[in-house]
Amino acid sequence: MKSTSMGRRGSLCPPLRTRRPAAKHDIKSAAFAVSTPAETSHMHDNGLKFLEIGAGSAQRALAVRRREGAGPGLFWLSGYKSDMNGTKAQALARWAEAQGRACVRFDYSGHGASYGNFLDGTIGRWLAESLAVFDAHCRGPQIVVGSSMGGWLALLMVRALRARRQIGPGSVAGMVLIAPAVDFTEELMWKRFSPAIRRELQKKGVWAWPSPYSPEPYLVTRQLIEEGRNHLLLGGLVETGCPVRILQGVEDADVPWQHAVELVSRLAADDVVLTLVKDGDHRLSREEDIERLIAAVAEL
Repeated sequence: MKSTSMGRRGSLCPPLRTRRPAAKHDIKSAAFAVSTPAETSHMHDNGLKFLEIGAGSAQRALAVRRREGAGPGLFWLSGYKSDMNGTKAQALARWAEAQGRACVRFDYSGHGASYGNFLDGTIGRWLAESLAVFDAHCRGPQIVVGSSMGGWLALLMVRALRARRQIGPGSVAGMVLIAPAVDFTEELMWKRFSPAIRRELQKKGVWAWPSPYSPEPYLVTRQLIEEGRNHLLLGGLVETGCPVRILQGVEDADVPWQHAVELVSRLAADDVVLTLVKDGDHRLSREEDIERLIAAVAEL
């Protein structure tokens, strides 16, 4: 195994089950109590809790695991159709526990243990959920760790926090991005789709994308593509205001390593390090990959 670091100092993931949209009385009768953002700020154990957001037909409950500990805390953002029980997320949580560090993980709506219909998901919707969980559960400086789509959401979340001058209980002290799929709905989906696929999306509103990770295809919606255009970052400089570490596999078939290089060229911060793993794939979940992830987090 070989890796290369490119420094400048100064699934996507396998599909999981989706949940039907839950009515309010359905959520309230779930096995785990659903709490308001104010209530969840007082949850101190690492058990599964739910954060209820939205209203009416947009109401959904997000599954969250929060561990209290020292700072800077860790905030995990999963990939597209992945969840907080993935190999990297769990490894990070175990490391945080061993180090006595705070750690927050959650599932986007329509993912993992959270409620909501996956087909309703958009970048804006999942960004709003990320900010809601961050505000409800994170205290003090945080290292934001984003995988694949989570890398894009991490950058969007930091932009939103900076726009409000990071006013809130939590702040971002650093970022670790794993195969960041920035602008993937446009650059890695729409621009690569054939005319036939585009026509099907326009006509039916959904297209079944064969997945290399599962016998069941991804269901890509027109809404995901069109709404994603409101959040594109690669057209200009990306301000983070904090150190950034990027881990990228050269053998990644989903997010090409050149995509990560393009992102680095757009990051305005000086303290940016890109590590290319020559034999690494998109998941970067091998033991040596996990060690590299933990080292990047520990450095910050």
